[in-house]
Amino acid sequence: MKTIDARGLSCPEPVVLTRNALRDEAELEVLVDSPAPRENVSRFARSQGCAVEVADAEDGWRISIKR
Repeated sequence: MKTIDARGLSCPEPVVLTRNALRDEAELEVLVDSPAPRENVSRFARSQGCAVEVADAEDGWRISIKR
């Protein structure tokens, strides 16, 4: 499973990184530290038909995405 560290990045960068990774990966994990990227990445992944789980992490959130 690929992990994308999008902490410290503002939108749309986390969504773009997620979109690019989903081209090659069936499962990935995205780390974010702000509510806006958490919502935007989750919304984007769901719009692509992916299952999304968001969990609290020590320094933000861990978004697990499965196609």
